[in-house]
Amino acid sequence: MRKIVPALALMAYVSFSWGQELNSPQLSQYLADNPFVLSPTYAGIGDHIKIRLNGLAQWVGIKDAPRTQSLAADMRLGEKSGIGLFLYNDSNGYTKQQGARISFAHHLTLDRYEDEFLSFGLSYNFNQFRIDIAEFDLITFPDGGIVNNRQTTNHNFDVGALYRYDKFYFSLNASNLINKDPRNLTFDVDEPNELRNYYLYTGYRYTKNKNSKLEIEPSLLYKIFESDGRSETDLAVKFRFYEFEDYYYIGANYRFLLDHNQVFQPHYIAPIAGLKKSNFYFGYSYQIILNEILGYSTGTHVVTIGVDLFQGISNCRCTY
Repeated sequence: MRKIVPALALMAYVSFSWGQELNSPQLSQYLADNPFVLSPTYAGIGDHIKIRLNGLAQWVGIKDAPRTQSLAADMRLGEKSGIGLFLYNDSNGYTKQQGARISFAHHLTLDRYEDEFLSFGLSYNFNQFRIDIAEFDLITFPDGGIVNNRQTTNHNFDVGALYRYDKFYFSLNASNLINKDPRNLTFDVDEPNELRNYYLYTGYRYTKNKNSKLEIEPSLLYKIFESDGRSETDLAVKFRFYEFEDYYYIGANYRFLLDHNQVFQPHYIAPIAGLKKSNFYFGYSYQIILNEILGYSTGTHVVTIGVDLFQGISNCRCTY
């Protein structure tokens, strides 16, 4: 019995390391009009300093289920560049993870009359993962092998490219470019060394005409993990209703898995809604689980609040 708690902690780590790859969990946060959380290429696109706070409560109804808090902020730097910062804190039972990402992007104009732009982005990532023994019952189940919090630190990089033509966008990104050193495995020899994942994000913002108050935005996100070849796909659609510069939106996101044993296996479907009023932003999504966890949990809450500060119009349309 005394081995149960540390064994569960180790199992949680192994599951987490394969599932999250030393990253903040990416669900539907990017659909809260904040694609910067996906890619550094979006840093500095916009005429404000954009700040977004996000809270993620996974698997509602399950004790010690994952909880994540994050902050994303980006701003224009000069006329054609941008910088951004992403911070997150994640807890999953006895496992804890914190991280930061510092990003830089540069935006090029291919055709100023056709609104054709090409952007490049680079991020430096810092992640720290640890097993927290503060809640272990070492009095009832003493174990001399548990003497401190096990932890590991990872430094890495992301790169990306973004192409925009009028209201069409297409982004390619690679995350966690550097493999882990196999000599520095902290927990288990079966930890994956290949942390890289690749993702494609594309969509189109359709309006019937310039005076239309309705905008429809279908999008697709495809992500593949190099370590084991598994992948996941998001299909989403948003309907924005404008009132001058303010708007509100509704939509839905459907995620399914594509790997060797789960072709088109549904993962979740998520209704989404939000609004932007003056400089204030609010977004909400509830992800309805469609896999085996459904018998234990009803779903996942994702809440985003934000504010846009210090408007500054650029002379280059590449940052509009």
